[in-house]
Amino acid sequence: MRILVSGSLAYDKIMEYPGRFSDHIMQDKIHTINLSFVAENLVEHFGGTAGNIAYGLALLGEKPAVLAAAGRDFQPYRDWLEKAGVDLDFARVIHDKPTTLSNIMTDSADNQIAALCVGAMAYSCGIKDDEIPADAFAIISPGNIDDMRRFPALYREKKIPFVFDPGQQIPQLSADALRNGIMGAKVFISNDYELALVLEKSGWTEEDILGRMDSTSSPQAGILVTTLGEKGSRVRTGKNVFEIPASSARKVVDPTGAGDAYRAGFVKGLLANWPLEVAGRFAGVMAAYAIEVYGTQEYITSFSEARARYKESFGTELPV
Repeated sequence: MRILVSGSLAYDKIMEYPGRFSDHIMQDKIHTINLSFVAENLVEHFGGTAGNIAYGLALLGEKPAVLAAAGRDFQPYRDWLEKAGVDLDFARVIHDKPTTLSNIMTDSADNQIAALCVGAMAYSCGIKDDEIPADAFAIISPGNIDDMRRFPALYREKKIPFVFDPGQQIPQLSADALRNGIMGAKVFISNDYELALVLEKSGWTEEDILGRMDSTSSPQAGILVTTLGEKGSRVRTGKNVFEIPASSARKVVDPTGAGDAYRAGFVKGLLANWPLEVAGRFAGVMAAYAIEVYGTQEYITSFSEARARYKESFGTELPV
């Protein structure tokens, strides 16, 4: 089965702010913010949602295909992903634009402020309907808006199970586009703040979301996943709610990319048909790897190593 990962390809410039953003934001002046935060470090890494998720899946022995656009400066990043085992046959290069650039600042409480220079992400990945393989599983992560609007209906038509992960693009998606992404999805995934935004914008409740997702007879039909940072995650179906504890990081270095690593681990668990609580815990293991390093694709593991880390964290073996 092919794994199709749509979203963004980006170069991340990550900075650290030693204080807390909240210490400098006056609530009665929030309508006229004019602030400058002095960072201590600046490092550039490979990133973007599609790249990060595909990288994690490749480490776990999968061969994910990226559906995204990159720019004229993509070659070093292409070499990196291909070496990791990512399929870039569907990655489109826009030769007169740079690859998307994300400037990310993280404070001492792991809050983040990001500024995005959109570059090539302004362009669709360009894949044609008849190029989409029939035997596939897809994740729609934050990226080109036209792709995020198009893929849900296409996957429904082709009966391809998909994960809808609107993330940072929630403000750019209309209420109708959000509802379209949720309709028929196998999984809707977000962090708790993003979920609140979607509920407000769509006018739906969590029950409404679950009721409009994949209605097949599968025991894993209609899955609502909410990541909760250091508190772990919550996995909910129409009948069950699983509170998933976080996997302890050996050291906390940088939270950037932890959500994408979580998604890679959760997709791996879904494809392996593990119980949802097991998939959620394994996803937390992958997130912990990402937290322990600077950058979103700097962690290194393998499926066998991640299995051992799972047992170390939770005291039980992963299913075969």
